[in-house]
Amino acid sequence: MRSAVRTASRAALAVVGAAALTLGLASSASAATVDRTINDGGTPYTLSVTAPSTAPASGANVNVTGSGYNQSQGIYVGLCAVPAGVDVNDKTTWNSKPTPCLGGQDESGSTGASHWINNTWYWMSPNNSSPYTDGANGTGGFNVNIHVKAKISASVTCGQGGVTCAIVTRADHFDSNDRKYDVYVPVTFS
Repeated sequence: MRSAVRTASRAALAVVGAAALTLGLASSASAATVDRTINDGGTPYTLSVTAPSTAPASGANVNVTGSGYNQSQGIYVGLCAVPAGVDVNDKTTWNSKPTPCLGGQDESGSTGASHWINNTWYWMSPNNSSPYTDGANGTGGFNVNIHVKAKISASVTCGQGGVTCAIVTRADHFDSNDRKYDVYVPVTFS
């Protein structure tokens, strides 16, 4: 009898411990969603990006999702330094290209640090590009994994020297001066 009680107690403790561990892990990787409504060619689009708001400084692969995009406009998804003059909480200031970005315009897919979403040329870079998924009202979405880490380049580290970073979308290299597709999800590193 005593052995059965001890076994039942240990089993209950294991279940409670596993539940606590699961809750702790689920809450430690918090995500944020940022929306932006734009007008492109007379058509309104509500861009939405969800990405982790925290990551380990040493690096991690993270999942980023998006919806509401114009499927005829290619975009990059990646980690970038927020440019001077841009306040991630004030969309009216989003008028400078997010740069530098981890991995640069990784058109070859060698770093895993960015992903190219487009419906025309994705086949040219199969390691890091894909077409949009179909969304509501003909808009496009994506669900990709990218690699992020605090050190973007030899001279730029997120969280140091006033550098703020965000997981962003931005127009691809065919329309790199178009700021309408910039969406910033701020990320901090620990």
